[in-house]
Amino acid sequence: MWYASAAYVCWGLFPLYFRALADVPASEVLVHRIVWSLVFVALLLGLRRQWRWLGEALRQPRLVGSVAVSALLLSTNWLTYIWAITHGQIVEASLGYFITPLVNVGLGVAVLRERPRAMQWAALALASAGVAGLTLATGRLPWIALVLAASFGLYGLMRKTAPLGALEGLALETLLLAPFALGTAALWMLQGTSHFPAPTLATNLWLIGVGPVTAVPLLLFAAGARRVTMTTLGLLQYIGPSLQLLVGVGLLGERFGAERLPGFVLIWLALATYSVDGLRQARRPVAPA
Repeated sequence: MWYASAAYVCWGLFPLYFRALADVPASEVLVHRIVWSLVFVALLLGLRRQWRWLGEALRQPRLVGSVAVSALLLSTNWLTYIWAITHGQIVEASLGYFITPLVNVGLGVAVLRERPRAMQWAALALASAGVAGLTLATGRLPWIALVLAASFGLYGLMRKTAPLGALEGLALETLLLAPFALGTAALWMLQGTSHFPAPTLATNLWLIGVGPVTAVPLLLFAAGARRVTMTTLGLLQYIGPSLQLLVGVGLLGERFGAERLPGFVLIWLALATYSVDGLRQARRPVAPA
């Protein structure tokens, strides 16, 4: 539980980190996040002498194709999140991760042909009403939240089918994205529009640090997920968006707005319904095989 909780706390505090890079375009932060994440996981794999899997993975076109799709979804999620944080949309970004578990239920129905239980249907209905309420109250669809939830939900679905651990999966994803990231970085340097290396040491360190900052929570999460039940993990996952919301409103001064409250309340009720259903299922005795 400590490993998983630490991962969610790190993710919850991400706005403080990425706000320090507000002067760097989100697309350039994404490029550095890809490159330095690859460098960091490559160092870890080198220290652990854990490279044998890579050759076997690259000889499986279906696996490489699956990981390429998950890498595209991950980069979409990263870019949207970075843009939201650096443009004062932390509250809406937190909403995206609040509704992600419910998006997962929807994907289970649409893609995996799963049959939701009655309380899961109720949670989906409440969440849909919450999103509709936010759209009416603010006059626009909460697209940041929906893109974050959809991309992360689909990413989880793709990773579910790829037989790779957290470290290996991130290594292959960033390896596939690295040629595009490095090519873009080189083009920006040639055009003189790159922010790296920056005039200040602090900005350079913030950009390089996105690698470890990205990889460490993923490794903590993987270590925790193997040791706790899915029900416990499902309850712990609300630490992340709750902290994001508190950081955005309490520390960074982002406006929440009374007009958003009814929509958020409906979504929180949906999450409470979903969590109660998960706890009830976990307490049921398992039938003997």
